[in-house]
Amino acid sequence: MPQKRGRIVVAMSGGVDSSVAAALLCEQGYDVVGLFMRHGVEVSDAAARGKQGCCSLEDSMDARKVAAALDVPVYAINFSADFGRIIDYFAAEYNAGRTPNPCIQCNRWLKFGKLLDYADEIGATHVATGHYASVNQVDGRYTISRGVDRDKDQSYVLFPLSQEQLSRTLLPLGALTKPQVRSRAEALGMGIFDKPDSQEICFVPDNDYGGFLKRRDPASINPGPLVDLSGKEVGRHDGYQLYTIGQRKGLGGGFTEPRYVVDIEPDTNSVIVGAAHDLQAIALEVSQPTWQELAPMNPGDTLDGEVKVRYSHQPQSATLEVLAQGIRILFREPLRAVTMGQGAVFYRDDRVICGGFIDRVLKCPEPIL
Repeated sequence: MPQKRGRIVVAMSGGVDSSVAAALLCEQGYDVVGLFMRHGVEVSDAAARGKQGCCSLEDSMDARKVAAALDVPVYAINFSADFGRIIDYFAAEYNAGRTPNPCIQCNRWLKFGKLLDYADEIGATHVATGHYASVNQVDGRYTISRGVDRDKDQSYVLFPLSQEQLSRTLLPLGALTKPQVRSRAEALGMGIFDKPDSQEICFVPDNDYGGFLKRRDPASINPGPLVDLSGKEVGRHDGYQLYTIGQRKGLGGGFTEPRYVVDIEPDTNSVIVGAAHDLQAIALEVSQPTWQELAPMNPGDTLDGEVKVRYSHQPQSATLEVLAQGIRILFREPLRAVTMGQGAVFYRDDRVICGGFIDRVLKCPEPIL
């Protein structure tokens, strides 16, 4: 029996990734304590059936089975009060005409926030998760690096973690691929080795975010005009919160060429539509970036690297420019459907330099074909 190296809190969701992360830490001699997060959001039976989330009763049972097999304790923690903050953020962003990413805020506020508080209470030094990424130290600063499995890399959703949070974070899966993780789970006799990945927002298990917003605050969603770039009304929408930049479906017919959502104006309850080339952007701005590898740079400083503007986006060549307030990221080639509210993460050599939520999008002054 290896000597225990220290107590570690592992966020166990009942999925294969967090289960194998816990097993690896046990093998390395850590004193593992599993925590299962309950968000407290009620969902219908129909919505829950077939759910691929991370907080259901079925997930809780899976986490307990894995913990029992590993001979480690696992506790269900009710985060319903804290989770309300994430739901409020989610709704407020859509009401502001932006497209939120609640998983990023969950990582910041709960998985590496509240769980660290719990770790302190039980004498644990670190929190570990099943994210596909790695924590490194570069010149005395902690940073996130992309996972070896580029198809599963989750460094993007970890950009807001502070130096304090990163110093107490373990990510055991950063050097593994998804097939390797599933193989390890099968070898360990875990019945969840082939469990489908979580693909939905955990508090919107039917993936109908519009329906969720309507049920939460029906008075906030109202019909309004679809307007082209000249200001002419070309149709009607069912509520601007139900649309996002780049969307083509739900705009009605009668157009001579495909039309897309290119802007959203909450103040006028308008959805602006245009052609594909109207989605092209040359830069974005972030007002409050979180710096990881580098300490905050000085206004006017620049740095070449790559940027991701959404989770599924492949990094693209870009230049970071430090502004008096925030940063600007200029794309080497125009990018399509860059969306306010989404995260922009700037990389160099696969390491996260900084990231933040997109506050402004600078469109191409003229179509680039």
